Amino acid sequence: MAAPGTTTDPVLTCGEVRTCLLPTREAVDERTAERLLRLRPDERVRLSRRPNRHAVSPDVLTGVDCRLPGAGGAKVRAVGTVTARAALVEGRVLQATAYFSAPATGPDRRRPWGYYLVRPGVLVPVGTLSPRAVAEGFLTRHAPDELDVGSIAEGRLSSISRLLLDSFDPPLTTTDTRVRWTASAASGGTEPALRFTVADDGLRTLELRLPPGTAPAAAAALCEDLALHDWLLTTVVDKLDGLRLGSADGRAALKVLRPLVDHLLHLWLPKARVERSLEALWDLLEQEPGFSRQWETQVRRVRDQLLLQAILTQREALGASLTTS
Repeated sequence: MAAPGTTTDPVLTCGEVRTCLLPTREAVDERTAERLLRLRPDERVRLSRRPNRHAVSPDVLTGVDCRLPGAGGAKVRAVGTVTARAALVEGRVLQATAYFSAPATGPDRRRPWGYYLVRPGVLVPVGTLSPRAVAEGFLTRHAPDELDVGSIAEGRLSSISRLLLDSFDPPLTTTDTRVRWTASAASGGTEPALRFTVADDGLRTLELRLPPGTAPAAAAALCEDLALHDWLLTTVVDKLDGLRLGSADGRAALKVLRPLVDHLLHLWLPKARVERSLEALWDLLEQEPGFSRQWETQVRRVRDQLLLQAILTQREALGASLTTS
């Protein structure tokens, strides 16, 4: 039971998604995915095969007692647990997510751990917090003595990667990305909205206004889907950047293009596991900056280049044949 003058209804959810290529030569099968994601022995890995292969680990809780990031010098201590999980998409792309929700007020002094453990994934402030100050601070700054959920997500990735040391052989080099996000309920008749920002160091920030009553897990699933497709688009663009498309020396181009076709191009499937009530937010990204339009442009470049290289190879073979005869 909450203390007088407090509320347990969350007013803010914050998290971070880290996305990377699974460092194996080929995509792993369902049994291997299950082994990698068995983060808890008492719960099974959730598997699905439609509309694509997707495996999700059980949730793992991490207890914390620390300050929350806060803009404008706001200092708020919070106690509770952070939820973390990992997922594999088509046995090829690995994601780890850590997130928490927080009410606006909590007890005026720290309670025993039992008070917090019955609220999984919730960080209860000691006193009150300003949702706006915490959200802004979470997205823009992290002091050493403040909560860093990204490190919790990174810990999940590291534990899985250690299981792959004997089979470490990635088919292409890629850059890991981080999507740091906050979500609060749209109010006052305002429509759900998002603001997505890309930085140069692999960090993206995402500020969400969601329909009232949206579960924190549903918000996290939306952010994972956005993070996956941002990573795919970023990886393909980076690989094509600086590539001498149309050059006569097709070997270097093919060395880059073939892994993209073999391992990544078939993974583009926006909104595959996003709650229907949140699909309109994905549609906002289709308008600006236009995720799918950018993706389709890059895919055409890859396929056109492969066709060009095939034509050049045929010409070379024909020329060699005529010279020999």
